[in-house]
Amino acid sequence: MAAVYKSLSVSKGDANGGDKKASAGMQEGEDPVRRNKQRVLMLSSRGVTYRHRHLLSDLNALLPHSRKDAKLDTKTKLYQLNELADLYNCNNVMFFEARKGKDLYVWMARAPNGPTVKFNVVNLHTMEELHFTGNCLKGSRPILSFDATFDSQPHLRVIKQLLQNVFGVPKGARKTKPFIDHVMGFTVADNKIWVRCYQINETESNGNKDADGDVEMNGNNNKAAPVAVAGQKGETNISLVEIGPRFVMTPIVILESSFGGPVIYENKEFVSPNQIRAELKLSKAARYGQRSEARFERKTKVGELGLRTEGGRKKKKSELDNEVMFA
Repeated sequence: MAAVYKSLSVSKGDANGGDKKASAGMQEGEDPVRRNKQRVLMLSSRGVTYRHRHLLSDLNALLPHSRKDAKLDTKTKLYQLNELADLYNCNNVMFFEARKGKDLYVWMARAPNGPTVKFNVVNLHTMEELHFTGNCLKGSRPILSFDATFDSQPHLRVIKQLLQNVFGVPKGARKTKPFIDHVMGFTVADNKIWVRCYQINETESNGNKDADGDVEMNGNNNKAAPVAVAGQKGETNISLVEIGPRFVMTPIVILESSFGGPVIYENKEFVSPNQIRAELKLSKAARYGQRSEARFERKTKVGELGLRTEGGRKKKKSELDNEVMFA
């Protein structure tokens, strides 16, 4: 409601001639400067593990235009997130939903009108686990690198726009620094989105030195070998060093509005991790049943042959048996 009230008050002020400079600029034919105002609300549900919590903290540190909130008590009434986003003046929501203490689902929504995308996150590794040498300045803005596959299908274009709104740090946002020193890459493979974060490392090409400043030597003639193709004097070699975190997202469903509305896309090939675990248990139970049946058949066969000491059919004694001859 605060955003609606603000837009109405601004339009009313323009109608009354309150902003003279803006109206004068519009009369002269100058286009007003359009500012990219993006703010992300990040929160999780109850039951998240420490790895899920560390992933949320890593993304919050990489996105200076995000606001981290307390855990949400409910997992069914997700429309309450629209009210929280309006309360904190955020137009994007990233919600971490944990199930059974193992599975992690991420909701990304454009509040308050949508759309909403639900992802299943697998193969997640936090910065604390990876121990990569890459690093970036806290509060810097990233370069978003998208695979060309995002432009091939309509639902991937919707996901691309939503990822741009969530991970794209606007220029001049609060807590941002005027630097661009890392790249966030989004790649589509096997109907999954692979997310990586890299540092932009620049080294001088004059002395043929590496990132640590040491000259690499060739083992054959003990001469300095260039790390990369050396350019002219004063040029630098640019390389990428991974920072972390890394994770893989599988799109499940896309909703038309924010945390509700009709389904405009559904991934028919997605199988939930809970169903996979249930099928594994059923396969183990089937193997146990086969072993039990084989054990019972063996006991029955041994009993019919009269080879069991207890139970079963008694074996007929032979006439040449000692107990028969010396009875």
